[in-house]
Amino acid sequence: MKILVCGKGGCGKSTISTLLAKEISRRGGKVLVIDTDESNFGLHSQLGVEAPQDFMNYFGGKKLLFDQVKTLQKGWKIDEIPEEYLSEKENIKLLAMGKIYDFGEGCACPINALSSKFLEVIELGKNEFLIADTDAGIEHLGRGVDKNCDIIIVVVEPSRESIKLSKKISEMAKAINKDFWYVLNKVDEDTRDILLNSVEKDKVIAVIPRDERIFKNCLSGKELDVELEEVKKMVDVLENLQKKKKSI
Repeated sequence: MKILVCGKGGCGKSTISTLLAKEISRRGGKVLVIDTDESNFGLHSQLGVEAPQDFMNYFGGKKLLFDQVKTLQKGWKIDEIPEEYLSEKENIKLLAMGKIYDFGEGCACPINALSSKFLEVIELGKNEFLIADTDAGIEHLGRGVDKNCDIIIVVVEPSRESIKLSKKISEMAKAINKDFWYVLNKVDEDTRDILLNSVEKDKVIAVIPRDERIFKNCLSGKELDVELEEVKKMVDVLENLQKKKKSI
């Protein structure tokens, strides 16, 4: 199953991606986490691994990406990804598409093109999951990154901007006939009902409470190894959806 995690900047996409990956790994699943965000430099810390070399370097760097990405053919397997572009811990592998490092380097369009193509060509085996942690906003939708995922998870935090963006993402997901679910994140007693009443309730797959442990881990750059019942229930749903998809 290919799962794409998206939402407003700062809503907790990387946190949800990490919690999902770790819970799936605990159950014996193999997880490839793809960092498609050119400005996110913290996902590897949450997973407890070193930052891998940018995958765009496999194609000769950012300037050559647009032409080289076209050479990618369907049928890639996780085990065929060159080891020097992966960081690994237990059943989780991290692949980073690319980052912007320097002033005037240019836009992230080539990186998005690589992300889109890779999601198209990668084929998952039995008990394998792919989790794509996207850049903030809807650039990934505009670039077609989402077209080759199975499920879109929209992370919603307690802010008007996040609610409005989540509705736009859901509209675009419906337009391309993609299954989508909401994860309400950083929720407390005062904001829970407001968020639930602001989105389609039947599409809420998890409500993640504000947790000091998560906040402190992210702030200090330490590995995020917190088990939450809400995340366990979310993975239950995803596994059932995966089984249902395979039976169709």
